[in-house]
Amino acid sequence: MRAAVLGAGAWGTTFAAVLADAGCDVMLWGRDEGVAQEILATHRNERFLPGIVLPRGVVGTTDAGEALEGAELVAVALPSQRVRGIVAPFASLVRRDAIVVSLMKGIERGTLDRMSELLGQTWDVEPERRAVVSGPNLAKEIAAKQPTATVIASQSEATAEAVARATASGYFRPYTNTDVMGVELSGAYKNIIAVAVGIADGMGFGHNTTATVMTRGLAEMTRLGLALDAKPDTFSGLAGMGDLIATCASPLSRNHTLGAHIGAGSELAEAITLTGGTAEGVTTSQSIQEFATSHGVDVPICTAVVAMLHDGQPKEAVLGALLARPRKAEGV
Repeated sequence: MRAAVLGAGAWGTTFAAVLADAGCDVMLWGRDEGVAQEILATHRNERFLPGIVLPRGVVGTTDAGEALEGAELVAVALPSQRVRGIVAPFASLVRRDAIVVSLMKGIERGTLDRMSELLGQTWDVEPERRAVVSGPNLAKEIAAKQPTATVIASQSEATAEAVARATASGYFRPYTNTDVMGVELSGAYKNIIAVAVGIADGMGFGHNTTATVMTRGLAEMTRLGLALDAKPDTFSGLAGMGDLIATCASPLSRNHTLGAHIGAGSELAEAITLTGGTAEGVTTSQSIQEFATSHGVDVPICTAVVAMLHDGQPKEAVLGALLARPRKAEGV
């Protein structure tokens, strides 16, 4: 299969390698000429994946037309809050029969569009040709060919299976799913919970607190998902619990890292700088809070993250308010 990946950061570059290892010819597009030339000349992207040698099937370019020409599969790995403006000029370059794959885990501010919806609108792609990749996808571990599983979701089982065939290898095991809403919501929401866990870690709390935030965060995620007609099993699977564990526990997670800086006393702007990359949970927390409010769903951990990051409320006061909430049965 001829594939194009838009976004030459860590995850885009890693997914390009996954496709190439599965037998695809891959053009990897990015706006940084130095990165593209390095990939062409040395099969490396030292800025985002230091020490990793990419398969020879990955070719770097800054020319979107070159990347998209003839591509049967187009995967997009760009910052969720900027992706619409970046990819809009490429609409006429995407084949009308191409499968469009979102690798992004966010909700657009203002529109509250999920990433597959955004790409569908921007490129006029019907739902049956869209797919979403989610799960425990820490880029550097996958780039090092450490074994992992992922979920590929599409309204069309045939589309999900086509992407699975294009990515399956000895270290990358894809499972298919038709619950696009649940998979995308899980991918976006777990970043918020990872920020909350990072804040708790930065404040010096231990494993009991981490386990509490993760477990109640999963309950929140599931509660909102069910209100949006997602399938409950999705949240206990790879896209839900699996990705939540990886993102909350790993030092490779930018969302956890940013939270830890906040917990240790940094202001948001400083924490973003110290993190050194996009932490999608920062903005997505506001989008999810809007989603939840419009559907009458209680999301206290998400609300707490918004209060700490965006409303300037002290961490200690927010934590106290969380713990002072009325007691209830666990399953409610």
